[in-house]
Amino acid sequence: MQGKITALVEYTRFVQFIMLLIILNGITMGIQTIPTLSSGAHEMLEIFDRVVIAIFTAEIMLRIYAHRSAFFKNGWSIFDFAIVATSLVPASAGFEILRILRVFRLFRLITVVPQMRKIVAALLDTIPGIASIALLMTLIFYVFAIMATNLYGQTFPEWFGSLGASFYTLFQIMTLESWSMGIVRPIMEVHPYAWVFFVPFIFIVTFIMVNLIVAIVVDAMSALKDDTQETIIGEMHHTHDDTAEHLKALRDEIHELKRLIQSTREG
Repeated sequence: MQGKITALVEYTRFVQFIMLLIILNGITMGIQTIPTLSSGAHEMLEIFDRVVIAIFTAEIMLRIYAHRSAFFKNGWSIFDFAIVATSLVPASAGFEILRILRVFRLFRLITVVPQMRKIVAALLDTIPGIASIALLMTLIFYVFAIMATNLYGQTFPEWFGSLGASFYTLFQIMTLESWSMGIVRPIMEVHPYAWVFFVPFIFIVTFIMVNLIVAIVVDAMSALKDDTQETIIGEMHHTHDDTAEHLKALRDEIHELKRLIQSTREG
């Protein structure tokens, strides 16, 4: 029985069916945010949502039965289990926020689509490098925020009146959103040499630190591409070896058949 259930949950058509349900459920949740579209079909959409939850719950139970303890040793399976379990919590008695979090079901596409799962795994591998850069960037932000609060806090309290305000303003400057005409030039009208502070900050944080993060992500994607190519090449070599063995066996059978025919004629 367990073997049949395992074959079912791993069957391609079954996985595609789950993928289709996730997509349809995402569409219906989007429709529910549009009153003009959902007003006449609210009950139907709610029924469909409950049916989807029931199917997802049955799928998770089948996967647990099929894989037993191995199910909880797989990170992606635990991810699916957590999302479905969140959907089963009643949206009442202080759990209303969980009704909003049901949209996280769409993230199940990551576990269903192998290519997306590989990309997310590659991005997760970059966390240590990105975390190191983030810590360094936080230190740089902290130093510059203290300096900005002391330099411009009195004349521009809205932007640099406190350490938190300075952090937020510097973050806006890092994104290059209205940093010149909106912030720096007004400050330079009062502090003409303010550019000496802001230009190095932009150069260090925006052009160096952010690009380091981009470089780490690009390197991870490149490594993923190389691994995929190696896998494809390995499969091609394996297929080539199997084909060569089949051809060799076929030639041996042909030679054996010729030998039998010749021996029959001579006899």
